Amino acid sequence: MSHFLTFCFLSLLLLLHGANAVTETELRSLLEFRKGIRDETSHQRISWSDTSSLTDPSTCPNDWPGISCDPETGSIIAINLDRRGLSGELKFSTLSGLTRLRNLSLSGNSFSGRVVPSLGGISSLQHLDLSDNGFYGPIPGRISELWSLNHLNLSSNKFEGGFPSGFRNLQQLRSLDLHKNEIWGDVGEIFTELKNVEFVDLSCNRFNGGLSLPMENISSISNTLRHLNLSHNALNGKFFSEESIGSFKNLEIVDLENNQINGSISEINSSTLTMLNLSSNGLSGDLPSSFKSCSVIDLSGNTFSGDVSVVQKWEATPDVLDLSSNNLSGSLPNFTSAFSRLSVLSIRNNSVSGSLPSLWGDSQFSVIDLSSNKFSGFIPVSFFTFASLRSLNLSRNNLEGPIPFRGSRASELLVLNSYPQMELLDLSTNSLTGMLPGDIGTMEKIKVLNLANNKLSGELPSDLNKLSGLLFLDLSNNTFKGQIPNKLPSQMVGFNVSYNDLSGIIPEDLRSYPPSSFYPGNSKLSLPGRIPADSSGDLSLPGKKHHSKLSIRIAIIVASVGAAIMILFVLFAYHRTQLKDFHGRNRFTDQATTRDTKFGRSSRPSLFNFSSNVEQQSSSLSFSNDHLLTANSRSLSGIPGCEAEISEQGAPATSAPTNLLDDYPAASGRKSSSGGSPLSSSPRFSDQPVMLDVYSPDRLAGELFFLDVSLKLTAEELSRAPAEVLGRSSHGTLYKATLDNGHMLTVKWLRVGLVRHKKDFAREAKKIGSLKHPNIVPLRAYYWGPREQERLLLSDYLRGESLAMHLYETTPRRYSPMSFSQRLKVAVEVAQCLLYLHDRAMPHGNLKPTNIILSSPDNTVRITDYCVHRLMTPSGVAEQILNMSALGYSAPELSSASKPIPTLKSDVYAFGVILMELLTRRSAGDIISGQTGAVDLTDWVRLCDQEGRRMDCIDRDIAGGEEFSKGMEDALAVAIRCILSVNERPNIRQVLDHLTSISA
Repeated sequence: MSHFLTFCFLSLLLLLHGANAVTETELRSLLEFRKGIRDETSHQRISWSDTSSLTDPSTCPNDWPGISCDPETGSIIAINLDRRGLSGELKFSTLSGLTRLRNLSLSGNSFSGRVVPSLGGISSLQHLDLSDNGFYGPIPGRISELWSLNHLNLSSNKFEGGFPSGFRNLQQLRSLDLHKNEIWGDVGEIFTELKNVEFVDLSCNRFNGGLSLPMENISSISNTLRHLNLSHNALNGKFFSEESIGSFKNLEIVDLENNQINGSISEINSSTLTMLNLSSNGLSGDLPSSFKSCSVIDLSGNTFSGDVSVVQKWEATPDVLDLSSNNLSGSLPNFTSAFSRLSVLSIRNNSVSGSLPSLWGDSQFSVIDLSSNKFSGFIPVSFFTFASLRSLNLSRNNLEGPIPFRGSRASELLVLNSYPQMELLDLSTNSLTGMLPGDIGTMEKIKVLNLANNKLSGELPSDLNKLSGLLFLDLSNNTFKGQIPNKLPSQMVGFNVSYNDLSGIIPEDLRSYPPSSFYPGNSKLSLPGRIPADSSGDLSLPGKKHHSKLSIRIAIIVASVGAAIMILFVLFAYHRTQLKDFHGRNRFTDQATTRDTKFGRSSRPSLFNFSSNVEQQSSSLSFSNDHLLTANSRSLSGIPGCEAEISEQGAPATSAPTNLLDDYPAASGRKSSSGGSPLSSSPRFSDQPVMLDVYSPDRLAGELFFLDVSLKLTAEELSRAPAEVLGRSSHGTLYKATLDNGHMLTVKWLRVGLVRHKKDFAREAKKIGSLKHPNIVPLRAYYWGPREQERLLLSDYLRGESLAMHLYETTPRRYSPMSFSQRLKVAVEVAQCLLYLHDRAMPHGNLKPTNIILSSPDNTVRITDYCVHRLMTPSGVAEQILNMSALGYSAPELSSASKPIPTLKSDVYAFGVILMELLTRRSAGDIISGQTGAVDLTDWVRLCDQEGRRMDCIDRDIAGGEEFSKGMEDALAVAIRCILSVNERPNIRQVLDHLTSISA
């Protein structure tokens, strides 16, 4: 009754005050819209009154925060509630009465809800900004009826589905921002839809297609487009042609980072470009022969090849030039005019050689990164004459001579005067000589100083104490002598002086660092309360040495006996398995149907379990073509799998320690067991006996190539290292090798016929070795022997168990069931590792639970076996992918490719399968029985999703009785999106964003 009287009164006032009053419909719409808003921070912030402004409808409710009216007509023309901490599910249909609304801006809140088609009825809208909220569902096609719209921002929401048609009607549209959603479509078709736009940001979606478009497809925007961002999508075609890129009259910014754009680029002839980012794609061929204009050029993370010196022919004089992580060669000439404006230069991780240029014009560098190349000769003085230089990285080259700090004195070593801006100096892994000058203390802002793995000598200057902001100091692997300065900064997060000849007592402020910061090496350096190291710097405990001939002979005898026993056990297991298969085949047939043929595998389980007396001697042993997942097979047969199998690292040893050479792959042409077909009767267990091909040379006679400065050993030391077999994969055999000093390494002995030629192998190993991430086990070195079967990869041995062991281990159980929060943490950390790799255009290529190690005490993720496909021949890559397919982790598009190669999107597929395993605690190799028959894990989860039964998939023990939560369902939805078709599949950054937004 009160509302009726109010509206009657309102109608009367409207007659009295004339047409310029706020209408009843407008006020009613505004009040209905207000009901959908809840202020989570302060209910007083939005204090719209239901009645205060109704008393005088001729007066615009300007006292309502965020509301504006036309001063002439009194109509409501703007609602601006940006960043007010508001939430609620908005019903946009309530706004239909605001027929003269021009500006609707709700960005930066926590609103949710669907954008209904009726919003298209507000044809007066000119500015629509719903960004940074939680709106979901498809973008309604009627949005194309907003004829007056010139600014549309729907970014950072949860919109999904195809790009709506009809945008050609929005001829007033100048700015379109849809970034960070789940929208898909072909960019070629979208370009034909857009008219006269100046700003387009479609990044972080699922758009596909290519940019090599006919002129008619881009003619409608070629005169107006200034800013184009399509980064982090699935573009899979070629770049703009020379003609089309030159047709854009006002194009300034093009960002296409992290797609799959391929082909070559010959010329960039746009005269208006200021930024071009083509990083992390699949572009190849030579660098563009001409570049007309650009300030920021990023071509990193592709496979460009040819001579890098072509850049001196470019007309462009960039401020930022990043050519890192390509296959560039040649030498850098002396640049003057071409580099006159350069502030940031990165050519790291290529094969550029020759001397460093000594002339750089009048450049005002802030960052120079030429690391991981083949530069030789002295470092020119000019590198230390840039007063603005903040970061200089020349590591991993072949540089020699002294460090040419600015200044001069009689000796060959130049003196450091003043570097007020320098924050990072990395000259590690070269052959630099000379002393570290005392004036180094003038580097007032230095945070990272890395001079490791050189030939520097002399005493450490006391002026190091003046570097008060130092966070990382690595002087290891040189020949420094004398004492460590006693007042080094105490806040350093990284410190290493090992492998030097330092002496005296370790300063008290440094005693909290681990022993590896000081030893091996420094035999005269002592820590109070610690037994001094011997003259060799070896910290091995007494009784751990293996230098004597007697101990070597004993090791060889034990190894030989162990190998013989192992062969007998394998043959026995094979015999048992064949009998079990013969007697039990009919029982399996009724329950476990053949594995989906698209994966090329059968469901019949075949396990190698050793008898109990064998288990007393060593852990239960099972070999497979993969790394032998530690799992219950969980097949329909109900027969449990191996209860303690071999994972990549940290698994029980298969036998007593043997010499590393005792299981040396055979020199003959026949394949070892790991070289057989990866198609096994079970996705995880081989039904073929393991044949141990043994070939034992006297010693490793090749060369060790170090990719990490902290590792120091000889091929002879590696030859005599006692070794334990950890497992086998499609790549070869994995060992744990214990060096004379007690340090343990993981050694992967690569199979014959898999490895690329030495030059290609070295280049790719260098790239892999440059990858440094807290959750990635780094590649430390590789060995290249004189024979084809002598190819080894070395990394640190990691104590821990694989994710497979944690998920599938049965009795006796050493680990508690993982809670949802623990599983989500694992998923997030794996995704973070993949993002690090993908940002460098480096697919993992072999992602599965056995390559995910969880280290104590908090199950921190460590990723192994990454990027190994880059070292392999095409046939070796194909075999790896076939093996992945047999296990259930290979993306379908790889199975149909004539020359398959791992991609960023195939990594996302494998991650999705692993996420399903985390949530369901079912293996990718499981055959699951249901009403529709037997299906594999991915098909089962898809089926449950289609039938609205997602929660039926969740592991009942996921949190010890915890109630199922929306977070679990959301995580499963992420996993399902990861296994969509390649064009619909999100990239790993989008996956990580979704996972981090899920609350456990």
